[in-house]
Amino acid sequence: MMDMLDWTCANLDALDIRRYEARADEMAARLREETGAGRLPFLTMPYAADLRAELAGLDTYLKQFDHMLLLGIGGSALGARALQKAFFPQQDQPGHAGPCLWIADNVDAYALEACLAKLPPQKTVVVTVSKSGGTIETVGQYFILKEWMRQQLGDAWPEHMILVTDEKNGFLRGEAESHGIRALPVPDGLGGRYSVLSAVGLVPALFLGMDIDALLTGARAVADPLASSELSGAELARSAPFQLAAWAAALMDKGYCEMIFFAYIPLWACFGDWFAQLWAESLGKQGKGSQPVPAVGVTDQHSVNQMFMDGVRNKACLFLTCPTLPSGPKFPSDLPDQFAYVRGRNFGELIQAEGLGTRMALSENGVPLVELRLGLDTPREAGKLIGLLGAATILTGWLMGVNPLDQPAVELGKRLAKARMDADGLDAEKAALAAFLNAKRDLREF
Repeated sequence: MMDMLDWTCANLDALDIRRYEARADEMAARLREETGAGRLPFLTMPYAADLRAELAGLDTYLKQFDHMLLLGIGGSALGARALQKAFFPQQDQPGHAGPCLWIADNVDAYALEACLAKLPPQKTVVVTVSKSGGTIETVGQYFILKEWMRQQLGDAWPEHMILVTDEKNGFLRGEAESHGIRALPVPDGLGGRYSVLSAVGLVPALFLGMDIDALLTGARAVADPLASSELSGAELARSAPFQLAAWAAALMDKGYCEMIFFAYIPLWACFGDWFAQLWAESLGKQGKGSQPVPAVGVTDQHSVNQMFMDGVRNKACLFLTCPTLPSGPKFPSDLPDQFAYVRGRNFGELIQAEGLGTRMALSENGVPLVELRLGLDTPREAGKLIGLLGAATILTGWLMGVNPLDQPAVELGKRLAKARMDADGLDAEKAALAAFLNAKRDLREF
């Protein structure tokens, strides 16, 4: 089956989408310029051949380990987790005895101490992911795991470490060179939220035995036409990423300031979290953007769906489905009469019926909706989905007049946190902290 977008319920007639469609020539010219200058590695993937060769050489090395502990945060972890949950669900199932991926993506002393207490160091590889090499949440964990490995393994500790970082600069690159630690590069210009199909996401995918060639092939099916030096406005206008971008921009003009990502492929639920960072960090700028809202079918039919259906009419929806999910076991034929409608049916039919019902109900309640219908739930389709949503996000940002590749607002909180830890060179931030902490507090017991 083919992968399709169903626009039937997108409310196109109520949107001024033509004003954005008319900019296809402009956007095509910008894509040609940006990709030609090497500024969009998410689309051009100039690193792919070298990375594939490096991963081939890493495969045998990784097979000696039972556990991988991934240290990363945000885009350094969300893509890897989405791939793990989608294509290696057995780790969460009873009786699993194969490789295990553990992701430390927060400043969580409970979780870190559990890793130190329970992971066998001789059978564990620690992968630290930070493009800059200065992300304190990640590098701080690296310091602790480095010391743990030293104490447990002595001089052999570097053999249990992999660093994914800048090719030339930064603290972690210095660590790789000083201690002979295996290191893979994060390409220049590839921000964390766009990096899942680089070493950032593919090293853990390789460890778990996923088909990384299929992931890359799927992504290139979407990205290569957009990266063509001969891309025309007419070709771009026919592309799914541009059509989604024009729709999203037109929705925001009409006050639709929330974008639901409703996944009716249960194992793919974590792609909603990946999408949330991609969309929010790329588009939430200059008082603009739409808030991404991850949701999981059918779980969230029984929770937040009430708000989607009957709350403020400011929501649109990307609705992820796959009609070829496993059929599952059959319901017994001797069920009580009140459940006669499922007698003898396959369990998997239920999620398809629930998805159809929710999709119709959202549309009837005024939620503009585009169905992302995958023909199969394979790594190739995952690569296509990553390519589609990443490219659509970039184009949406350009149509909105914001830079979809930076994240200036989040840097303030990072600087204030460093100032709280008494880092050097942050006098203004330390003064702001002092004023904030010394202000009279409005404290109320609960």
